[in-house]
Amino acid sequence: MRVFRDGYGVPHLRADSVDELAFLQGRVTAADRGDQISVERRRSEGLLSEMIGPAGLGWDRFARRARIDDTARRCFANLEPRTREWLRAYAEGVRAGGVAWHPWSSLGVFLARHIMFASFPAKLWNSHVERTLGPHAVGWFTAESAASSGSNAWTVPGEIAGDPHRLIELPGVYQQVRLACPQFDVAGLTFAGVPGVQHFGHAGGVAWAVTNAMADYQDLFVEELRRTATGVEARGPHGWEPVGVHTETIPVRGGGSELVEVIETARGPMIDDTLSLRTPTRVESDLGFSALLPLLHASTVDDVAAALERWAEPVNSVLTADTTGRVVQLTVGRVPVRDERNRRVPVPAWDQTYAWQRDYLPMTRVEVTGNVVNANDRRPDTEAYGNAFASKARADRIRELIAAGVPSPRIHMDTPMPADSVEAGRRAAWRFEIARRLHEHPTLKPLMQPHGFDPIFDGWTEPRAKIGGYLDGVLAGLGLTAEGVAGPDPVESGTWGSRHRLEPVRLPGLTAAIPRTELGGERDSVLCLSSIPGVTDLCSRGPVARYVWDIADRQRSRWIVPFGASGDPASPHFADQLPLWASGELIPLVTDWSELIEEPLV
Repeated sequence: MRVFRDGYGVPHLRADSVDELAFLQGRVTAADRGDQISVERRRSEGLLSEMIGPAGLGWDRFARRARIDDTARRCFANLEPRTREWLRAYAEGVRAGGVAWHPWSSLGVFLARHIMFASFPAKLWNSHVERTLGPHAVGWFTAESAASSGSNAWTVPGEIAGDPHRLIELPGVYQQVRLACPQFDVAGLTFAGVPGVQHFGHAGGVAWAVTNAMADYQDLFVEELRRTATGVEARGPHGWEPVGVHTETIPVRGGGSELVEVIETARGPMIDDTLSLRTPTRVESDLGFSALLPLLHASTVDDVAAALERWAEPVNSVLTADTTGRVVQLTVGRVPVRDERNRRVPVPAWDQTYAWQRDYLPMTRVEVTGNVVNANDRRPDTEAYGNAFASKARADRIRELIAAGVPSPRIHMDTPMPADSVEAGRRAAWRFEIARRLHEHPTLKPLMQPHGFDPIFDGWTEPRAKIGGYLDGVLAGLGLTAEGVAGPDPVESGTWGSRHRLEPVRLPGLTAAIPRTELGGERDSVLCLSSIPGVTDLCSRGPVARYVWDIADRQRSRWIVPFGASGDPASPHFADQLPLWASGELIPLVTDWSELIEEPLV
């Protein structure tokens, strides 16, 4: 086993077998991101409070109620033996690096990261809107808009490029890594704490990239419970049913503990006092990890497609291209067949109308030619799976830039609102004032009432953030114009970047300073570095990686992450990619082992 690094500290790992390579990846991850993955494991197990104190209780209650760790264990047990062995090898490597880890911890980390990444939090908001403003107003916040997401992926002959958008975290959500053994040699981006390369990779003969398909695959059910002498029962479609119930203890740093009652009905775990959550992963005890090893072995687009037939969640749009010139567009994952109202709001558990049918919707696979763009938008290959897509603006703009011959790194950075623009600053300040004034609009006042859900969901149900995020839809719903709300003249402001500064979501306890970073971009541009009009101009959501995969010649590929390869503030690679990321530059994907520096294994 050998560890090499490039000039940015990106690990390039070599081993004599697949499992030795998994062990090495786990060990290097523990070395580079040990604190980060320790926190992520605790999040998956509902043990964050034991580390950070009472501030972690909200998440820990949710994790226990949602049964994240239990689901991870079930999914691990349900895997075929070969994948379990591979995950055990990774876990042994993490433990060898001094970090506590179980073979199923990678599944728990992945699930904890994505359980609120999909659609169920939006249904909480929709139900609050229905209750306070009426059903007609739900559409103000679900219209296809810039608020929906920001990820992009596109292909031109010989190349795949893109930029996944999420919360910008410090350390970053993705690790750059290269994994080589006699069976494969794959470079790509992996979630810290998860082996292999999941969403973005280049295997030499084939490369792949994903965007969120904007599918709706999680449902909330309103449960009616009663307590009897023999236990707890829930009202189901066929009458009262027994439910699973037990109590768990959450340890809290500083002393003490908190008890949480965990209830699971026939629909799924109760994540709130009256709501259960149903997901394909919990129903099938399958998180899709059986796709990961075949994906590493892929050498053609058909191999990638075959591997991802096993994918579960999140439901993704995939572009894959190989050295024969073939390009395939896929949608992968599981979307249940059920009533349309399930896709909008919580539905009554006792009404058979809303029960899931046995089948899942068939996924799409299309061989494509020419230029293809995916940008979370509604397309023939995705529209059957969701109901809240991004606007067409980003996709249309990328097509326009490709047609004009603009290279992919410049497409990544395209925006009408550059950081050094005073005019962009004035425009943003004007929209900020419009949103702020709408907070006091009489029609919207009822939204400010308490939503009644667990406070853990505040981030998805905060009315001011929703108004700012869906500003154009709210204005249209109220029959107003921006000029009518704030007047025709933008308010005075400095440059856009002077207020639109990077503000990452930090790992608990991480206080290390990063350079002041002024950013351009806005929600409906390719450079979707977004803030929340009326709430804050600081930016904590945007591209968490950028990549340009050269299909024919991998050594000409380029990539970047917002900070660096290491999660240790003392490392020179903690944030050495930040200035390059901010300016739109990419670093080379080094493929020649002789150009890398070998690191001693200790």
